[in-house]
Amino acid sequence: MQQSFVSAFYKNFLGNSPEWYKLAIIAFLVINPLIFFFVSPYVAGWALVLEFIFTLAMALKCYPLQPGGLLAIEAIAIGMTSPKQVMHEVAINIEVILLLVFMVAGIYFMKNLLLFLFTKIITKVRSKTTVSVLFCFASAFLSAFLDALTVIAVIISVAVGFYSVYHKVASGKHINHDHDHTCDSGVAEYSRDELEAFRAYLRNLLMHAGIGTALGGVCTIVGEPQNLIIGQQANWQFVEFAIRMAPVTVPVLIAGLFTCFLLEKVKWFGYGAELPENVRQILIDFDKDQTSKRTKKDNVKLVMQGLVGIWLIIALAMHLAAVGLIGLSVIILATSFTGVTDEHQLGHAFEEALPFTALLTVFFAVVAVIIDQQLFTPVINWVLTYEGNMQLVMFYLANGFLSMVSDNVFVGTVYITEVKKALLAGQITRDQFDLLAVAINTGTNLPSVATPNGQAAFLFLLTSALAPLIRLSYGRMVVMAFPYTIVLTIVGLISIYSGLLESKTQDLYEAGLIHHHKVIEGNDAEGHH
Repeated sequence: MQQSFVSAFYKNFLGNSPEWYKLAIIAFLVINPLIFFFVSPYVAGWALVLEFIFTLAMALKCYPLQPGGLLAIEAIAIGMTSPKQVMHEVAINIEVILLLVFMVAGIYFMKNLLLFLFTKIITKVRSKTTVSVLFCFASAFLSAFLDALTVIAVIISVAVGFYSVYHKVASGKHINHDHDHTCDSGVAEYSRDELEAFRAYLRNLLMHAGIGTALGGVCTIVGEPQNLIIGQQANWQFVEFAIRMAPVTVPVLIAGLFTCFLLEKVKWFGYGAELPENVRQILIDFDKDQTSKRTKKDNVKLVMQGLVGIWLIIALAMHLAAVGLIGLSVIILATSFTGVTDEHQLGHAFEEALPFTALLTVFFAVVAVIIDQQLFTPVINWVLTYEGNMQLVMFYLANGFLSMVSDNVFVGTVYITEVKKALLAGQITRDQFDLLAVAINTGTNLPSVATPNGQAAFLFLLTSALAPLIRLSYGRMVVMAFPYTIVLTIVGLISIYSGLLESKTQDLYEAGLIHHHKVIEGNDAEGHH
């Protein structure tokens, strides 16, 4: 009886995760208190950080919330940090939490408009290169004002819709028939090669779009969650954030779009797959069918969603309220004018963002440990021994490398918190802090495209129901992201190392587009130049 209970308990622990993964987490939970009490709290703190990074890197084995959460709870229980310190971290980052809760849910109610736009790109534009660049640019533009996770979720919806339509026809059924598009057994033999070509085509578009979310996400304060954390610590609003980032982000965006164009032309790294003509015709027929079924009521919904989108851009640019509250206004406006009144319909909108919001709160618990145990202080002090551009380069590279192997939100949060401490301690000037904030933001956003665990949007794509259908594995994503990783990282590095960032920032000061900030009694306050 005892044995069966223990066996059942062990099977339930972290569910279907691999045996070695479960044993690794148990080992971490056993070792951490021993290191903390009998070796050194500092060493135990670093062990916790590395273990947490391990759970992020292994996100495909088990969502990091559970194992990471267990490690964080244990850390608080043994005294590595306190619930009060965790609550303090949550409180100062409340805008980020509201961004994830409300903004992602708000964009959910604008999905129909986004689906409409991406569908038109695929069916109306014949050139594959043009389609790819449009997908990349549209994803970048939308991610700058919305949220990378939501944008990639919309593109996944478009791809799943098209895949299921073609799969149904290739299996000898009509569009209005029921069909399981996950099973290839009904696909006619002569359609198999066509299906493989279509899968390759969709892989191309999804990877270009994924990179697009990174290109746009780095540009604005709402593009990625860590951007808002960095912007808050620096006391920058939407417009100032975008202007300060521009000396790095504009060259990177141009280089990224050019890379997209080039990859489609040279057909390297799995790119350059064309849409088979037969598939194109099926998709065009399907789009015509959907358009003919669209009522006046549906058209009005699209118009209202477009107007809400314009309101969102204006409200963000003018900083009319906290980002999360603007997201809440989007939910209210988009649902009020498109006929969504049911509580269950509202509930679906929050499904995508809340698991990641919970994980972000666990991030803040680990950040609290880092602060209480002063883990990064020696590293930051060492990097601060460098001067001028080299200091910026070191921060950019350190953030970039860590973001590749773990998660860019976690890395960005840790580094900006530590640099803020250095500022308040008088180790660096306010102007140097501003430049370092740009280096940290670009470092966490650009090299992190190297791996799916580096960015939430990439991980979301990899763990979606679409990935196995189009044969998009972890290894294939790494290979397809490789040319982009090299180009974006090097262009970002050159922009920082060349002194372009510093000289352009000085020009912006002189033009009056941005102002010098100063620190008063440990808090940021506006200064004038």
